[in-house]
Amino acid sequence: MTSHSTSRGRLYVALVAGLLLSAAAPARGLHDFFPFRLGVAVSNAQIADAPERELALIARHFNSVTPENALKPQSLQPEEGVFRFEQADRYVDWAEAHHMKIIGHVLIWHSQLPRWFTRDASGGLCSRETLLKRMETHITTVVGRYRGRIHGWDVVNEAVEADGSYRQSDFYKILGEEFIDAAFRFAHAADPGCELYYNDYGNESARKNATIAALVRRLKAKGLRIDAVGMQTHVQLKTPALAAYEDAIRLFVDAGVKVAITELDVSALPNAWELSADISQNYAYDAKLNPWPDGLPAEVEEALAARYADWFALFRKYAAHIDRVTLWGLSDRDSWLNDFPVRGRTDYPLLFSRELKLKRWVTRLF
Repeated sequence: MTSHSTSRGRLYVALVAGLLLSAAAPARGLHDFFPFRLGVAVSNAQIADAPERELALIARHFNSVTPENALKPQSLQPEEGVFRFEQADRYVDWAEAHHMKIIGHVLIWHSQLPRWFTRDASGGLCSRETLLKRMETHITTVVGRYRGRIHGWDVVNEAVEADGSYRQSDFYKILGEEFIDAAFRFAHAADPGCELYYNDYGNESARKNATIAALVRRLKAKGLRIDAVGMQTHVQLKTPALAAYEDAIRLFVDAGVKVAITELDVSALPNAWELSADISQNYAYDAKLNPWPDGLPAEVEEALAARYADWFALFRKYAAHIDRVTLWGLSDRDSWLNDFPVRGRTDYPLLFSRELKLKRWVTRLF
């Protein structure tokens, strides 16, 4: 790069920073500077109780929104046949009013699932017929209620293990791979115009990715709709390697679908184990794993900025195939990583600080 083009690049970053960081800036947002939709996960509490300033930041900077919990089976149908749509309706109404595309998360998942869904009266696994009927009722009711309003659904979440085997969830024990096919079939019937996704974490695993790609091809061979594979992308400062995720993106694109980066965050904290997005994990508090409760040292902040820049460079490289990049939370204050997998830690994994200020290094992502 010539010195002239370098100077122009610096001037552009300075202008963008002024637009985004100035209190008197025009109403431009982060999503204006990316070649894909920029999304954010938002909680029920934020929609119901957050100050207007916080909601305004969400609406300004993002053009896609994913409910953290409002659309999960446990929230919507805690008892069989008893649907509770109040929170979800409020969420969808708010997102529509702010012209944001809504991602439905999630229809079928082994976690945050009411026990009755896969069990009989004695507590054992229910029959195939019962589970299929319950799945059809749940999916048809939920997807049908928001037909034409929700842009896309995470139909099945986290069904594949790191070694490429299928997770031995109740769904799989009762129906085998058929539970995935049935979920996509029911969702498409309930809203034929809605996009449908398979979503998972740990896409540094080639074995896992191979099974997911085979799953995509199987669904397509059966004439079932699947539009994208969601890659959660909960990552750390040094792991996983970007090359593994690039291989995954290529593999899924070759299978005939788009890719969505669905739950992005970058943990800045030390890691004494192989961090997983499996929320059943929980470890005892250790002060050595919470070294920066009052803010990151400058060198760690720089490493975080560089890591984010590397990830977004990868996303830009495959922008023709990446439909959406969604941050899993607005600010560091909101992040699940403050309490996972060790409760009581202070993490800094998102683009906005705890004070709801956009971090100055974010312009390096453009």
